[in-house]
Amino acid sequence: MSRLPDHPPLLYLAGPDVFAPDAAARGRALKALCAAAGVAGLFPIDNDSVNVVHDPVAIRDANMAMIRRCDALVANMTPFRGPSMDPGTAYEMGAASALGRLVVGYTTDGRSLVERVSAAMPVARGPDGVLRDDRTMAVEEFASPLADNLMMACGVAGLFDNAGDAIAFAAARLRDGR
Repeated sequence: MSRLPDHPPLLYLAGPDVFAPDAAARGRALKALCAAAGVAGLFPIDNDSVNVVHDPVAIRDANMAMIRRCDALVANMTPFRGPSMDPGTAYEMGAASALGRLVVGYTTDGRSLVERVSAAMPVARGPDGVLRDDRTMAVEEFASPLADNLMMACGVAGLFDNAGDAIAFAAARLRDGR
């Protein structure tokens, strides 16, 4: 998506930050990081639908419209309500990827998915040698540990340990046209 020279690239700022008691302040802080990197950030609660209407379909549609407007999506992939990232953020990342947008992630939890799952529930090697959780489901275990499910961890152009670095990386990639 190309912007006019006087309009900075747009980043959709996905993540569970919208559920925090200080969501508006978090959004402002993320948008300030965007401005410092020469891009403009769109935070999901910027939607009038989120603030006025408590209709989940309207909120989803408004967020999808924001994603379509953006040049890239930066996602907070920090575990949320369990060992893995927020499922709504995962959906938004997939949607942005399908739209051909740059997707960049960050997580403040440096543990691998195996470490996170192991901390959340019992895991053990099954008779087949596969690491399994307490429901006998395989836990994704690779030679190079992943921060989350392989579709998420391998679906980002970069994965960082903080929002500022992720935003700076996305801004640089957009400036370079990559």
